[in-house]
Amino acid sequence: MSEKFEAIVVGAGPAGSACSYTLAKAGVQTLLVERGKFPGAKNMWGGVLYGPILNQFFPGFWQEAPVERYIAYHKFSLLALDSSLSTEFFTQKFSQPPYHGFSLLRSKFDRWLAGKAAQAGAIVASGLKVDDLLWEKKKVTGIKAGGDEIPAEVVIACDGVNSLLAEKAGLRKKFSPRDLKQAVKEVIQLQPQLIEQRFNLKSEEGLAWEFIGSFTQGVPGGAFIYTNKASLSVGVVVQLSGLAEKKIRADDLLEKFKNHPQVKPLLADGNLAEYSAHLIPAAGPSKLRSLYSDGFLVAGDAASLVLTTGLILEGANLALASGVAAAQTVIKAKEKGDFSSQTLSLYSRLLKESSVLKDLQTFKKAYHFLENPRLYQTYPELACELAAKILSHEDQPRKRAWKLAKEAAKGRVSWWQVIKDLKNLKESL
Repeated sequence: MSEKFEAIVVGAGPAGSACSYTLAKAGVQTLLVERGKFPGAKNMWGGVLYGPILNQFFPGFWQEAPVERYIAYHKFSLLALDSSLSTEFFTQKFSQPPYHGFSLLRSKFDRWLAGKAAQAGAIVASGLKVDDLLWEKKKVTGIKAGGDEIPAEVVIACDGVNSLLAEKAGLRKKFSPRDLKQAVKEVIQLQPQLIEQRFNLKSEEGLAWEFIGSFTQGVPGGAFIYTNKASLSVGVVVQLSGLAEKKIRADDLLEKFKNHPQVKPLLADGNLAEYSAHLIPAAGPSKLRSLYSDGFLVAGDAASLVLTTGLILEGANLALASGVAAAQTVIKAKEKGDFSSQTLSLYSRLLKESSVLKDLQTFKKAYHFLENPRLYQTYPELACELAAKILSHEDQPRKRAWKLAKEAAKGRVSWWQVIKDLKNLKESL
C-alpha cells in the first residue's frame, strides 16, 4: 500500500471509528487500521455507553445501531459474605429518547460504528498490525504495517491501553501495576423473559448494577451486571497491583462474585457465550507527557481517558468525544496545511473545553481514595451487619441505630478512621 493518506487512524474502537467518521465526512483522506479480523473482534468493555456524544453526530442512532437495552435503572449493592444492602435509582427521564445510556456488545457495536466510517469514505483495513511509526526528523509521517510503509500527514493513535504507538512517540510513561485495573467479563446467555422477570424489566428496559464487597477479598475493585437483550454481561474490575500483592487471580474473584447468594440465582440456567479480559488505565492522563506531537495525536484508552469515581467507570463516551476532538483538530490542520505540534495543540484545548478533561480533573483524587481496602471489606460488612441488626425481630428491647453501629464497628474500624475516610470521600467526589 503506497498511497499517501492525509490521516491514518490506528484502532477501530469507539475513539478510532468516531475519529475516522468525522474526518471522512469532512473530506479528509482517511485510513482506519484495525489489527483484529474485524472491528470489535479484540475489543472489550463492561458493556454500557452513557451520554449524548454519539447522538450528536448520529441523531437517533439507537434506531439503527445494534444496541441491546436502554438503561432505565441503576442499582448499587454492598456485599458481605452471605448478605447484601442495595439502593436503586429510577427516573422516567432515562426511559425517554434520546435516553441516558445503552447496554452494548462490542463485537456488534464496533463493527457498526466502523461501518459508518466506511460509508462516510474512510478506508477500513482489518487484520493489519501496526509495527512502528515512520519519522522524518522528529515528525511522525506515517506507519509501518504488514511489511509496508504507509505515509500520512498525521497519525492518530487509538490503539488502546497498551498503546505501542504512544510509547514509540515518547508521549506516554510506562504503566505500573498500580496504574491499571484488570477486568474480566463473561457474557451469559439467558432467555429474555427470564432477564425481564428476574430484574423486573420491561421488554426494552435495561439495568446497570454495580457491586463492591467481600468477594474482592480486600483488593480495590468491584463487579457489575448489565442486562442485554438475551444475555447478561457479568464481570469484575480490580486493581492489578492488588491482585499481585494478594496472589489472587481476577478469574477467581469473578467466580466468588457469581456464587454470592444474591447473584447466583440471577445467573441460574444461563450459558456461557463469551469470556474476555482487558486492562483499564486507572490513573488518568497523568501518565501522558502530552496528547500530541508533530504529526501525531493520541485518543481514547491510549490517552488514559477513563473516568473512575467509585460509583461510575466510564471510558467509551470519553473515547468517542476524544476521537471527535482529534478529528476536528486534524480538519483545522488540513485547512492551514500545517500538521506541526503547534497546530495540533488545538486538540488539548478542545478536550479542556469539553467535559472530558474537566471531569478527569474534577475526580483526579478518586483514584487514590479508591485504594482504601476498608471500602471493599470493612464497610460493606458493617453496613450489612447493621442492617441485619436493625431489621431483626428478637424478643429483646431494641437498641438505637447509633449504638448498634458503635457495637458493629468495635474492633474493626476506629471512629477516627471513619472520619478520615469521610473527609477523603468528600475531597474525591
